[in-house]
Amino acid sequence: MTSNTSLEEGMAAVEAAIAQIQQQIDHPKSLNWLEQISGSFKDEPAFEEILALGQAIRRGDAIA
Repeated sequence: MTSNTSLEEGMAAVEAAIAQIQQQIDHPKSLNWLEQISGSFKDEPAFEEILALGQAIRRGDAIA
């Protein structure tokens, strides 16, 4: 037979798993790929340069 300690540990694990599932239900991850990556490059120094280069390409500017 199981001891009270292991039963309590098992119940604590089940309660933690339930809490995690409830949090996932309350805050589901977006299935929209754009929402998932939005802001992921905000602290990347090269990102501003990449944006500028992309704009230059669209305008037809020469890139050196």
